[in-house]
Amino acid sequence: MITVTRPRILVVGAGFAGVGCVRRLERKLSPDEAEITLVTPSSYQLYLPLLPQVASGVLTPQSIALSLRRSRRYRTRIIPGGAIGVDLAAKVCVVRTITEKLVNEPYDYIVLAPGSITRTFDIPGLTDNAYGMKTLAEAAYLRDHVISQLDLADASQDPDERAARLQFVVVGGGYAGTETAACLQMLTHNAVKRYPRLDPSLIRWHLIDIAPRLMPELGEKLGNAAQEILRRRGIEISLGVSIAKAGPEEVTFTDGRVIPTRTLIWTAGVVASPLIGTLGAETVRGRLAVTAEMNLPGHDGVFALGDAAAVPDVAKDEEGAVCPPTAQHAMRQGKVVADNVIAALRGQPMRPYKHKDLGLVVDLGGRDAVSKPIGVELKGLPALAVARGYHWSALRTNVAKTRVMTNWLLNAVAGDDFVRTGFQSRSPAKLKDFEFAHAYLTPEQMRAQIGGKGSAEDTSG
Repeated sequence: MITVTRPRILVVGAGFAGVGCVRRLERKLSPDEAEITLVTPSSYQLYLPLLPQVASGVLTPQSIALSLRRSRRYRTRIIPGGAIGVDLAAKVCVVRTITEKLVNEPYDYIVLAPGSITRTFDIPGLTDNAYGMKTLAEAAYLRDHVISQLDLADASQDPDERAARLQFVVVGGGYAGTETAACLQMLTHNAVKRYPRLDPSLIRWHLIDIAPRLMPELGEKLGNAAQEILRRRGIEISLGVSIAKAGPEEVTFTDGRVIPTRTLIWTAGVVASPLIGTLGAETVRGRLAVTAEMNLPGHDGVFALGDAAAVPDVAKDEEGAVCPPTAQHAMRQGKVVADNVIAALRGQPMRPYKHKDLGLVVDLGGRDAVSKPIGVELKGLPALAVARGYHWSALRTNVAKTRVMTNWLLNAVAGDDFVRTGFQSRSPAKLKDFEFAHAYLTPEQMRAQIGGKGSAEDTSG
């Protein structure tokens, strides 16, 4: 009897790009056409743009963690772990599972959507003392930490310690940093009313960025409007400034200022997953260089998209333009790359990715927002309606939509109880505890791990 083996499609990463691809593959391929496998540490898709609202307590963590097992067509095999190396010649991906076991996963087609990690620099003390905002756990830890600073300041008899605990520094004037600073400042502004021993004027938020403007993609008018909103709330904005040194109890700015603080939040951009560096292929500013069809030149069956790939932006009349690493592009690229995988499998022509940006939305907490849908500049309540309407509609499941809408309504009516869950009291939660940039295999380690084998059962730990 001849055994017919189905083609193996391996998708790496469960962000917007990876999940969009898997969902479309499940919908358009019959079960006997291909075997679909997804590599991800967690069996949920994180709706990253709403993460600041989890940190500030407006949304619960579960509301933006969209289960991958809710789909009616769900049949994808999920490997709980992270890809740490790919041998393009042997067509094997090495996965480190959540139990630290190494698994050699063979494939016929691979879709690389490993996303990005937080971009850091060689700044003394940064990874040991700064908090990140890239994962659900980091957001939950950060909320606990900020509330604990209010609790500790309220209990302290030392005026210097109290003042230091009530100063907060956010580095990064992009969307993530600006929304994080805005949402957490509102958290402390509302929470301090429950602390009669604390002087509200002692609470100081600093938002700094080396760039000359916040969120330059918004344009000068809306960018200035966002700055004015933040400054009116008391957030001190310093542009053209970064961090020179980070300590456990103070931060030194590059302009010489020393800020006593126990809270440094680092959101100064992202870089492609280190997995891309293990491929030995051409990159563009760290992102894998791919064609407009999102396949890797010279390697049949290899596709890449999202934050980790430099996908040509054919919608722009600009030579060398690539799509920015945004959720809007990643979601749409996921669908197109799935179609191209299917086309390659069936011997049909592939199509290039083309999408014109629909605009930008920035939720600054409370009733404040700025938005630029299809080029129309909005601020205030109209901008807030557009921002939340866009995010709500982009949530993949009706359960998530219901949870998010319920959280928004409940928070608007009842406010927050400012309760700490106790996460951060027992475990460290700094950048070094969430980024594993050195966990990836070198070419020599890849060869030793694969060792000429190609079976998913070949493991070592």
